[in-house]
This record gives sequence, C-alpha cells and structure tokens, in this order.
Amino acid sequence: MNAQAVPAGADVNGTANDQFKQSFSSWFWGSMIAATAIHFMIFAFWPELETEDFSFTSEELEAIELPPEIEIPPPPQQISRPATPVIAAAEINEDITIAPTTFEDNPVENLPPPPEDAGQDLSAAPTFTPFTVAPDIRNRGDVIRAMEREYPPLLRDAGIGGQVKVYFFIDENGVVRDRRIDQSSGHQALDDAALKVAEVYQFTPAMNRDKKVPVWVSFAITFQVR
Repeated sequence: MNAQAVPAGADVNGTANDQFKQSFSSWFWGSMIAATAIHFMIFAFWPELETEDFSFTSEELEAIELPPEIEIPPPPQQISRPATPVIAAAEINEDITIAPTTFEDNPVENLPPPPEDAGQDLSAAPTFTPFTVAPDIRNRGDVIRAMEREYPPLLRDAGIGGQVKVYFFIDENGVVRDRRIDQSSGHQALDDAALKVAEVYQFTPAMNRDKKVPVWVSFAITFQVR
C-alpha cells in the first residue's frame, strides 16, 4: 500500500471543527474538576448554612352565628269552586202595572210651598248653587298673561310654584262680583298674586236649565316655572 503524497501548504492537524472535537475531552474533564474543587471550597469556608424562617401565624378563626332558618309557609288552600246556582221557582204576575200620575190625583193647589231660603243673598258667602251649565272662561289669553305678569319674581327665580284655588261669585250676567281664597298654596305671595289674576277673569253666565243664575264656583290658578 502506497502512502498518498500530502500537498504542499496543507494543514496536517485537520480543520478547526476536527481540532474542537479532539479538545472536547480535555475541556469536559477540566470543567468537572473545577466544579468539584469549587464545591469543596464552599463547604470548607461556609460549613453551616441555614434556611431562613418562612413560617407564619394565623389569627384564631371566629365562628359566625348563622341567621335562623326561614320557614316557608305552606301554600294556601285551593279555593273551592262555587256551587252551581239554582234558580228558584217564582210566579210573577205580569199584569202588575204602575198607576199613571195625573193632575186629577195631584192637584196644583196641593203643591208644596217654595223653599224658605229662596230669597237668601247668595253673595254673602260661598254656598252651593245649583246649575246645569257651568260658567266658562271667555278670556283665557288675558288670564295667562296676567299669571306671567303677577308671578312673584323671587319665587319664580327660585323655581317655587304652587296652586291656589279661588272662589268666584258670578252674577246672572257673567260678571264677577266677589273673589275669595278657597284653598291656599302655602305661600302668601302666591295667594295675593292669585287674587290679582282673578280680577282679570271674565265668564259666561251659568244656566240652570233655560235660566241664567248667579253661582259660586272655584277655579285653580297654578303658578309654575316652565
């Protein structure tokens, strides 16, 4: 067997990778020896090593008293169905009639006298006065403008409002003859303003059937901030 000739300038030790593989054994055993020596030195200079105390204490547990158990009431008893109604047998006389009312049986001369208070002055105080057609406000626009004008500025700026009920005595021609507080608002300033607004009201006459009558009526005047 003939040896092959090595070219001039070639590296007889092989490549760098081959050199690293060849030196791995020496590096490995050198590292193991160094690590063993370091461990022996640690145990020689620091022979006593203790772990830190990580224990902890807990507070005593306190038992909480539970609320009493709620007793659920039993469901209500079912309502019994009503018994079937029974129609009683009864005889009705279909010939029964109501006797007609005639002037012969009730003569005009025997009519009851008129009420004694027929001549009473209704304007003295608010009282019940019968009528079939209530008086109606004729000038609602004037009333609204009067309410805006008479609203006390201090109460309006503070956002305070209220309702005042005012009695009106209206004669048979629809003219307001008297005005009085029926129910106060709780603020004297609003009550006074309501009486001033009441002076602007104009009404149609009240009617009792086909006759114009004087009446007492109560109307609410409300002051509110819009």
